[in-house]
Formats: sequence, C-alpha cells, structure tokens
Amino acid sequence: MRKTLLTIFSMLIATIGFSQSTEWKIDHSHSNVTFEISHMVVATVTGKFEQFDGSIKSDAEDFADASINFQIETASVNTNNEKRDAHLRNDDFFDAENNPYITFKGKKMEKKSGNKYSLTGDLTMNNITREVELDVRFNGTIKDPWGGTRAGFRVSGELNRYEYDLMWNNTLESGGLLVGENVELRVNLELIKQ
Repeated sequence: MRKTLLTIFSMLIATIGFSQSTEWKIDHSHSNVTFEISHMVVATVTGKFEQFDGSIKSDAEDFADASINFQIETASVNTNNEKRDAHLRNDDFFDAENNPYITFKGKKMEKKSGNKYSLTGDLTMNNITREVELDVRFNGTIKDPWGGTRAGFRVSGELNRYEYDLMWNNTLESGGLLVGENVELRVNLELIKQ
C-alpha cells in the first residue's frame, strides 16, 4: 500500500512539474512593450522598453495552462527624450543600476469570454513585488509561410507607480501633478512555437 501511494505521489509530482512541455519563443521583431502616463494633467507621454524577454510554455490550444515568466530591462526605457530617459533610469524612478529588471511571474490564466482572458501574477519592480491582474486578448494561432506555428496576444493593465515606491513628482502652480500616478501598460506579443 505504501509503495502504491508513493508511486501515485511521484506520478502527480511528475505531472505537475512537466504539465507544460511546449515552449513558445517571443518574436522580438513583431512584439513590443509600451506604456502611457499623464503629463501636466492635460497631456500623455508614451514610452517603450527596447529590451525584454520571457519564458512561455503551454500545451493547451487556448493557452489556459500557460506558464509565463517575463522580464524587462529597466535601462532600455525609451521615451524619445534623452534627458527624460536618463531621469527615469536614476533613483528617482527605476534605479536601473540597482534594479536592472522588471519581472512578471504568471500564476493563473482565466478565460472570461470569447478571446478575452484575465492573467494574474506577481510583478516585481523597484525591488517590490505585488500581485496584479492584467487583461489579455488572445488573437489566435496561425501557420506561418515557413511551416511554423505562431500565436498573438495583447496584454494590458494599469499600475499605480506609487505602490512600487516610484514617488518622484512636482506640484503644478495651477494644481495637479507634473507626472501621473497611474501607468497604462501595453504588451503585444507574437510567439513562435518551438
């Protein structure tokens, strides 16, 4: 009986440990990580991160079993303004020298309706980890001209930068803050089945 229980237990561990065996590689030339934040209340600044990577595994056709690990290099921030980018890299914001990565570790991918999902996971930024919920639109899979299989996703969400101790700001004479508190995040991913 004991041997039977141990065998079952070992099989369960093996199943859990290897439940997602299909790897999907990010096609960086057709993927991007962008963000938006308000400036002086009335305008919006957009930016992107040039360097990012991830490990994505899923065997399910709808990616409901996806195992997701994603990282962004903070020093790769680009808002098309060198002075502003240098400020974002220093310790007023990302402190890229001491915190080189923003990381996301997925916990659960839940289907809402149609091709819309909710992705829950731990986001670590500025050495602070918080659970976040992101909206996902699964654009489906397709066979490419070279015989491979590709999948497309759009991930979006809103983050409060103050929750990650990114507190720098200035108050305007007319009222309001120079830089917004909430950041809109957008990630477009094209994946290639390995």
